[in-house]
Amino acid sequence: MKAIIYRRYGSPDELRLEEIEKPAPKEGEILIGVRAASLNAYDLHFLSGTPFFLRMMGAGFLKPKLKPLGADAAGTVEAVGPGVTDLKPGDEVYGCQHGSLAEFMCGPAKRFAPKPINLSFEEAAAVPMGALTALQSLRDKGKIGPGQRVLVNGASGGVGNFAVQLAKLFGTEVTGVCRTAKMDFVRSLGADEVLDYTREDVTESGRPFDLILDVAAYRPVSRYRRIMKPGGRYVIAGGSMGAMIKVAMVPKMGTRTMTTMAARTNRDDLLTLKEYLESGRIKAYVDKRYPLAEAAAAFSYFKSGQVRGKVVVTVP
Repeated sequence: MKAIIYRRYGSPDELRLEEIEKPAPKEGEILIGVRAASLNAYDLHFLSGTPFFLRMMGAGFLKPKLKPLGADAAGTVEAVGPGVTDLKPGDEVYGCQHGSLAEFMCGPAKRFAPKPINLSFEEAAAVPMGALTALQSLRDKGKIGPGQRVLVNGASGGVGNFAVQLAKLFGTEVTGVCRTAKMDFVRSLGADEVLDYTREDVTESGRPFDLILDVAAYRPVSRYRRIMKPGGRYVIAGGSMGAMIKVAMVPKMGTRTMTTMAARTNRDDLLTLKEYLESGRIKAYVDKRYPLAEAAAAFSYFKSGQVRGKVVVTVP
C-alpha cells in the first residue's frame, strides 16, 4: 500500500510517498480503507521530533520509526480482528489513530465510531482530534455551564473552531481571539465577540471570563489571571510547551484553576459529536484538500498560519 513516510525528523520536505506492507488487524482492531485524513499540530510534533520527550515515548530516539504519519481518519472498514463485534466490513467510520496518511490503517475498534451520515469522508476526517479536544476541554476540564463567559484563544483553527461552536451550543457567551484575516470566519462560527490579537492584548482588556480555553498559549500564563473571575478556569490545549509545563506545575492561582488538556479518543464522545453534527448543531469546516501524494504541500500550508478550520488529505 502507499503511505506517507519520513525517515528523518525535520520539515515537510522529509515526507515521501512510498510502498509499505499493508497492515492486518489484531485482536480488538479494525482495518480501515482510508478515504481522508486531516492534519493536526500533533502530526507536526511527530514530524519534527519535538518536544524531545516524544522520542522517549516511542516516536524513535535518533530517527523516527518507520510508520505512516497522521492521526485523524475517515474511511470504510475492510476487515475486523478477533473480538470485534460492534463494527463490520463495509461500515463507514471516523476516528483517531496514528498512521492515517496511508491507503490502509489499523487501530483499536474503540477509537472509531460510525461516520456522521450527513458528512463526506473529507468533512468527517476534519472532526476527531480537534472536536474531541474542544469537547473534553470545555465539558470535562472547564466545567462549562449556561450563562458563563468563555474566551477561546486560537478560535479559527482545528480545535478553536469546534470550541466556539460547542461553547455556544452549551449556552455561553463566547469571545474568540484570532488574527485579522480570520475574524469573519470566527464570527460565522457564532462568536459573540471577536478580538484581533495583532491589535489588542486580550489579557489587558479587563473583560472577566468564567472559562478560558487557550489553544495558542504563547503569552505568560500568569497574565490571564487578570481576566479570570474568582473561581474561574483556564484550560491550555496547545501552544508553548513551556506554558503547558508551568500550568501542570502550578494548577492554582488563588481560587482560579489552571489545567492542561490532551484529548482522549473514545467512541462515546465520537458518538456525541456525531449527534451534534447530524443535527446541524455544529459543522466541520475544511479549508483545503490535498491528494495523498501532495501531503508535504498540505503540511506546508498547515504551518503557514492561514488555515480556517482543517486541512484534509484525500486518499484515492
